[in-house]
Amino acid sequence: MKRRIIEIDQEKCNGCGACAQACHEGAIGMVNGKAQLLRDDYCDGLGDCLPACPTGAITFVEREAAAYDEQAVKENMKKKQQNQQAHGGCPGQRMRQFSRPAPAAHSPSSPGERVSQLAQWPCQIKLAPVNAPYFDGAKLLIAADCAAYAYAGIHQDFMAGKVTLIGCPKLDNVDYSEKLSQIIAHNDIQSVTILRMEVPCCGGLEMAAKKALQQSGKFIPWQVVTLSVDGKILDKTN
Repeated sequence: MKRRIIEIDQEKCNGCGACAQACHEGAIGMVNGKAQLLRDDYCDGLGDCLPACPTGAITFVEREAAAYDEQAVKENMKKKQQNQQAHGGCPGQRMRQFSRPAPAAHSPSSPGERVSQLAQWPCQIKLAPVNAPYFDGAKLLIAADCAAYAYAGIHQDFMAGKVTLIGCPKLDNVDYSEKLSQIIAHNDIQSVTILRMEVPCCGGLEMAAKKALQQSGKFIPWQVVTLSVDGKILDKTN
């Protein structure tokens, strides 16, 4: 059948691997330091990989190609996950869950006594596994990565008791809504807090989270908290 599918210009490809990470179907792999389309039937033709490519090496073409096979993609991704678990996978993406004591509310403490309230690893939206066990029954914090530097009490005031996912739509140059939709739809999420900065580019994070909530078809309590660049809470909306 003739359909839209990606094409990768090997001369333009710099081997950064960003497209392989952005492809949720596992259609792209790194071969001899270059990105390659591994199988036509793994490519859904939606092009999540296009904006991830810094050199413009990926384009759409119309050509004869096998139909997208969702079942084959699921089996391939399951096999990849099993292999990563068996061999440890990338240390930066290795899933971990932490048991944290609840912090005393606004109690003074010395730097040596402060305890991180990060409940899991990885915390980047792009790296978090969709079906990670720590999402079951979780209160979800979706935060701009700058928020941790702007707001001094982020661990005690926002992260404590929550699963934290961070991202920057401007730097990642990706729409997080699909990944967040999968996380919310496939897990028992109890609530969602969106922690963003006042800058316009953070609107992409808020929009992606709201879109994910709508697409999930679930009624989940949520709120948006906006921080100023000098670390003040400007607004809270539900």
